[in-house]
Amino acid sequence: MVPEHLMEDVQIALGQRLAKTTIGDPQQEGIRMGSLATKIQVDRVRESVEKLAAEQEIVYGDLDNFEVAGVDKKAGAFFSPILFRNNNPFKNTSVHNIEAFGPVSSLMPYKTIEEAVELTAMGKGSLVTSIVTADDKLATDFVVNAAHTNGRILVLNEKCARESTGHGSPMPMLTHGGPGRAGGGEEMGGKRGVLHYLQRTAIQGHPDTITKITQQYQPGASRPEANPHVFRQHFEELNVGDTVYTHKHTVTDADIASFAQVSGDNFYAHVDATSLEGTIFEGKVAHGYYILSKAAGMFVDPKKGPVLLNYGIDNCRFTKPVYPGMTIGVKFTVKEKIDQEKRSEDDIAKGIVKFNVDVYDEENETVALATILTMVKKLEQN
Repeated sequence: MVPEHLMEDVQIALGQRLAKTTIGDPQQEGIRMGSLATKIQVDRVRESVEKLAAEQEIVYGDLDNFEVAGVDKKAGAFFSPILFRNNNPFKNTSVHNIEAFGPVSSLMPYKTIEEAVELTAMGKGSLVTSIVTADDKLATDFVVNAAHTNGRILVLNEKCARESTGHGSPMPMLTHGGPGRAGGGEEMGGKRGVLHYLQRTAIQGHPDTITKITQQYQPGASRPEANPHVFRQHFEELNVGDTVYTHKHTVTDADIASFAQVSGDNFYAHVDATSLEGTIFEGKVAHGYYILSKAAGMFVDPKKGPVLLNYGIDNCRFTKPVYPGMTIGVKFTVKEKIDQEKRSEDDIAKGIVKFNVDVYDEENETVALATILTMVKKLEQN
């Protein structure tokens, strides 16, 4: 589909490019196009081309008269590229209903992006549509309105064209498949294709039982108090569910002011009680990152031990405002253990431990949640 005023230019450019395509044995240097899969496919594509030719003009290619290099033309399932021109695709609609599984394309004009969307929908379901434009607004309009008839849309511009794998090459992480004629769903590609062949079982039971089976802490499961502190235990000694219950801390105005000064975060909700009209806050509120930092100060056992380092935070959420005068505590729970192999003979034997950080207030309501990732040394270094 081409903007109407560019039809002639695109037809000429395509003809020139196609004229450089040599058909023949693709094992030979300079030959880019081989044969179809079988002679049965040749017959089927030829039949589709003849049906399409009843409504639109062939502007490049010939069903019979084409050259084949380096091999006997009659010995293989060779087929010439065919380019059609359909000047009225809203009237001559065979192009939307006949899919020739071969090197066959049709040029169709559109006046507006709305017409392009309508023409796309007339195919009644596509695996993929490509739109080539440098105008992101135009691309947005097309994608939003054409998505319901496509399994995938490839947007190409000068920034990504060189690295593009092409119209028909989905990445493993992308949906491949489409609605309607495209199959009515997703094809067995990528991750979904792998999962389809795996045995997957849903487990139901009490959170304690599911925690024990999966070795991943489940909300609502028991959290026995860790003894000794989890930072004093090696990887093998830690048990999923073991929890450190920290001392409590009452947040003050001075805490908030000090954190604002140290961090440079002087957002109005933390420092200016006169600016809170029309907000959800009842007064000056503690920084979320102060709450998380203070929580670390409460759950960390600072002396040197098996914990080697903290290398990240996942799924951090601040779920309830904390005001001066509120008291917080932390439940610090072993959430999951992931074994690691030594990379070399000299490497430290260790594993990854995920800890669930649950910061709660005097009403036992959670005010912040996060998952802390740590590396923990093993007892056995051999």
